[in-house]
Amino acid sequence: MADKKVLVVDDEIHIVHVVTIKLRNNGYEVISASNGQEAFDLACVELPDIIVTDYQMPVMGGIEFIENLRANESTKDIPVVMLTARSFAVEDEQKESLDIAKCLSKPFSPKELLRDIEDILFHEAVTKQV
Repeated sequence: MADKKVLVVDDEIHIVHVVTIKLRNNGYEVISASNGQEAFDLACVELPDIIVTDYQMPVMGGIEFIENLRANESTKDIPVVMLTARSFAVEDEQKESLDIAKCLSKPFSPKELLRDIEDILFHEAVTKQV
């Protein structure tokens, strides 16, 4: 799965750092943003293969960010993994309507996140071949 581009969005720099190291060590290209608006602008230009985003961020939160992605023709099909503090549960209907591939509660395991990203990208590759 090398040469895949991942956009990591979180206002907590240590989370971006840990996720970036884990992904880069496994052959991914990583770009990052610290809020939803910055991430949306970046996603429109960079068109990452998958996005890992926090739920609660300044300027534009994770849900609004994903709504904007889904409303944009060039970014509407990018898979998204949402990171969330336990107190901010994302409703199942919201996950479905926004097509959120996976939700992980913080604290999460970078190893688990990597596995989820690989599962999602592999599934997408298999689906596109069919």
